[in-house]
Amino acid sequence: MANEQAPWGRVGDDGTVYVRETDGERAVGSYPDASPEEALAYFERKFVELQGQVVLLEQRVRGGAPAADVSKAITSLTESISGANAVGDLASLTERLGKLTGSIGELTEKQSAEARAAVDAAIAEREVLVAQVEALAAQDPAKAQWKQVSTQLDELFGRWQAAQKDGPRLPKPVSDEFWKRFRAARTNLETHRKAFFADLDSTHKEARGRKQELIDKAEALAGNGAAAIPDYRRMLDEWKLAGRAGKKVDDALWAKFKAAGDALYAAKAEVDAKENEEFAGNLEQKLELLTEAEKLLTASDREQAKKALLGIQRRWDAIGKVPRDNLRAVEDRMRQMEAAVKKLDDDHWSKSDPEKQARSSGLAAQLTGAIEKLEKELAAATAAGDTRKIKDAQEALASRKLLLGALG
Repeated sequence: MANEQAPWGRVGDDGTVYVRETDGERAVGSYPDASPEEALAYFERKFVELQGQVVLLEQRVRGGAPAADVSKAITSLTESISGANAVGDLASLTERLGKLTGSIGELTEKQSAEARAAVDAAIAEREVLVAQVEALAAQDPAKAQWKQVSTQLDELFGRWQAAQKDGPRLPKPVSDEFWKRFRAARTNLETHRKAFFADLDSTHKEARGRKQELIDKAEALAGNGAAAIPDYRRMLDEWKLAGRAGKKVDDALWAKFKAAGDALYAAKAEVDAKENEEFAGNLEQKLELLTEAEKLLTASDREQAKKALLGIQRRWDAIGKVPRDNLRAVEDRMRQMEAAVKKLDDDHWSKSDPEKQARSSGLAAQLTGAIEKLEKELAAATAAGDTRKIKDAQEALASRKLLLGALG
């Protein structure tokens, strides 16, 4: 068999494959029923596999793999390379593993620092979570929005569980103390929440009872028709003071109470409809009477106006009721007529009041005297050319003449 040579090994005449090392050759095995080339290639592939494991380990170190895992892998791979049945530069692989061994200390220190930083960050995060849940527990239970508080508590507990599962492991005393505080605040919140809803259930129960009584009373009014509406309105005031019975229950109870009231108002609507039909003729008569009475708006003879208004009011009352929807409009028009006649009467007594006339006469005499005096002062100021006194006298004259004119 021909001696097959290669840079890192050869095949002997007997088919044995050798690897060249620094201290000589070493037999690594044979490959029966194969050519020397095939035998050598087989053991070279074994070297390539070992080389691939070294490359992979180097990549893990660059990627920040745990130093302890890297150290174990170096030890295992070093043993595999030493005396390996493979053909290739085994010494270079051992050298590369030696360099990785030298970097273990630096990698360990770096990862230890990173681990400490991660723990410090996790402690700070845990402190924030505990502070937030304690702040929730410290608020006044009577003022808490419990639906919102429950949502916040669930969110904080979810973050706590995620930190426990995915975060770094904290020192046990620190972790225990945090959990003790978190659990105490959470328990406190749950106690207050249960007490709140128990009290709320009691309040709702009382409100349901009161409202059901009002419903029963309202439904019992059905036979009284429109006449029972004042009673229903009083019960409506009681309903508003009865408190809440829970949204769904409240809606159902209100539907029943309202239905009882609707029946009363429906009866009233029927009565109103009949009355409107009955009083339609009265409306026509009152509208005609209002047209006749409109002349009172421009009347000047007080006595005749009062006499005419009295006759219109008697006829107005005799006509009777009008439809409810028209009542306000016709009553407002009649008030206008009455106000016009009242003004005539008020104006008459204002002018004929002896005391007022005496006061007016005395004031008129005073104003007349003042005007004469001011006219003399104005003439003197004009003659002297004193513009300031002229202006003052003119303004005073104008004011007193205007007041005198108002006295009539």
